[in-house]
Parts: sequence; C-alpha cells; structure tokens
Amino acid sequence: MKEHAAFVGTVPDYYERLLVPFYFEPFADDLIRRLKPRHRWRALELACGTGVLTSRLLGASVDAASHLTATDLNEAMIDVARRKLARDTRVVFRQADAMALPFDDASFDIVICQFGWMFFPDKERAMREARRVLAREGQLIFNTWDALSSCPVAAEADAVIRSCFPLNPPTFYETPFGMHDAEGLRRMTESAGFDRVSIQRVSREGARLTAADAADGIIRGGPFAAQIIDRGGDVARVVATVAKCLAARFGPGSFSSPMSALVSTASSP
Repeated sequence: MKEHAAFVGTVPDYYERLLVPFYFEPFADDLIRRLKPRHRWRALELACGTGVLTSRLLGASVDAASHLTATDLNEAMIDVARRKLARDTRVVFRQADAMALPFDDASFDIVICQFGWMFFPDKERAMREARRVLAREGQLIFNTWDALSSCPVAAEADAVIRSCFPLNPPTFYETPFGMHDAEGLRRMTESAGFDRVSIQRVSREGARLTAADAADGIIRGGPFAAQIIDRGGDVARVVATVAKCLAARFGPGSFSSPMSALVSTASSP
C-alpha cells in the first residue's frame, strides 16, 4: 500500500488522539449496531488501525466465548490498539494483508472493516478473500467515505494544503475519498459471491475540535505530513495555514464536521 509507510513515527498518536474522535468514532458506533445478534461470534477486523472499532466490537459482545482477530498491515497502528486493549483476552492482534489473509476458509462469522477498503491496492481481491474466510451465512460489514465534498472540514483542509504546493499538490485525500460509487461497490461485492448486498449513505458528526487541533490531526495524523516534507515544505507552517483557514470558515472556537459515508453490508450464501 503506497500510504502504508507514512503511518509510522508519531503519526499513530496524532491519529488516535485527534482524528479518531473527530472522524471515526460515530461511524464505528454505526457499524456496531448493524451486527446480527449471535450467541457467540468469530470476527475478523480488517485495517483495524489504532482500535477504535476494535474496542466497540469487544463491547458489543456479552459472550466470553466470542473472539476477535484484529488485523492491519501497519504494525505501528496495531501497537496503539494493542496497548489500549492488552487485558482483553478475546482479541488477538495480527499483522496481515487483506489481499492475502493468513486464515483458513470459513474461519469467521463476521468480517468487518472501518474506512480501510479504500487503501487496499487490489480491492476486488480483498473482497474475494473476505468471502473466502467467511463461514456460511457470515456477515460482511464495511464503510467507505463519501465524496470529499460531503466532508466540509476535510475538503477545506485539502484545498488549503494543495494551495501551498500549486505545482505539485499533495494528493493523499484522493485515496480515502476515492471509493464512493455505490453501484461500483455493489458490483464488486456481488461479483465476489456475496448476496443480500445493501449500501446506505450515513451522515454523522464527531467530536468538536479547535481549528488548531483539527489541522494538527489532519496533517500530522496521516500521510499529509510526509507528502509535505517530500515537497520541501515546512509541516508546522502548513499546519498553521490550515488552522487559520479552518478558523476563518468554521469559527474561532471548537467545531465538528458533518461527514457522510457509504455503509455496505452483505451475507455469504
């Protein structure tokens, strides 16, 4: 994954402290409510990141026999999740490539992924792998961001960052916001052998942050910082520029961002 190497160093800590509450927590709660009631489950999480969805999955299970395998390609992100959930014996963290899962056929009842599918270089192959490891009547649940324009804080930050490098703008947001074609998602899921495919648009708002914290999280909590450095830019200066523009548009105090995502669910026949 081309962005994989950028989620290292201090990036996971900025991501966990600022981006998780601002962007990800409300959508994690939405995914959890879509789980089918089960006496016990064997769940596989793809692209678990720092564990925002992982912790909610564990909280959703009242059965001590349930078990979660949480995977990500990036060990630095997994390390943050592992520290948060070290005492919970129901979860095992494992580095794994979603396009070549190291698990037997029909090993899981649930495959779930929050905002990770956009980063898989071969999305169709990852979908086939998800189908392979799901048992009969297993449940697939994943979400992807809607168009960038539907997330105004992210869109504003992206525009400002690009304006700082007009001849060679950072392009990171083309990846996370590049998978919002609902019919394309349906075709990909069905072609992998899933049925009862449902795709819904969901709107949420996360926690409120100041413009300075939002800019810090957006830039230092992901690949933007590395892309700025690669272009000879000053990360602190770009953060300050983005913060100033966010404050001008959304106000000098704290604010939240309206956001939209596509939530896909399906079953393995």
